[in-house]
Amino acid sequence: MNFIAINGSPHAQRGNTGLLLDKVVEGVQSAGGTVEMVYLSKIKVNPCVGCDVCHKTGSCPIPDDFEELKKKLLACDGFILASPNYIMSVSAQLKALFDRCCGIIHCQAMDGKYGVVVETSGGGGDEQVIDYMQRVVGMLGAWSVGSVGSSIAGERLFPDQDRLFAKATALGEELYRATLEKREYPDQAGAKLALSAYMRGLVDLMKDFWRYEYDYWTKLGK
Repeated sequence: MNFIAINGSPHAQRGNTGLLLDKVVEGVQSAGGTVEMVYLSKIKVNPCVGCDVCHKTGSCPIPDDFEELKKKLLACDGFILASPNYIMSVSAQLKALFDRCCGIIHCQAMDGKYGVVVETSGGGGDEQVIDYMQRVVGMLGAWSVGSVGSSIAGERLFPDQDRLFAKATALGEELYRATLEKREYPDQAGAKLALSAYMRGLVDLMKDFWRYEYDYWTKLGK
């Protein structure tokens, strides 16, 4: 099975987020999965400009690397989202990606996929950012398998580091198993159905303008 790990840190794999992400990736790989790494600092994903073209045609007209990354997201079996905590939110690089995924969200196009999130902070506030990232996993239509996050104790150093790394590796293994088993999560199922119905209704309301998304849902028969 194929997974994609998206690192939103501007330090790529050199920083604390990259170090913790490495352990999750190792867990996926040790369980039998293959992981493609994507560093948002090394590609170009510009901010959304709200032009609505993606809703009308299925493709974003901004000339950057988003469409290629979107193809990889839609083709993967599962994914990992990683970010440092910057002012109680994700990095600007990852937020730009989230905003560009509005078409995926409208179509719930990652239904049937599985995601986990990785977060690091300089001074705490981890849960707020983890919760936000997990909500995005659900907004994309995927099942949220879990998370790992921590404040730091120095450059590429965490408090109780051995325990944290063991948790991160176990999370990667769990992501693989959940994807392999096509696991469902009853505590997420109700919200998942409600979100799907909401997005279908929104697209139906805008059907004269958002033709691609309306046709997408129509083909699904929903």
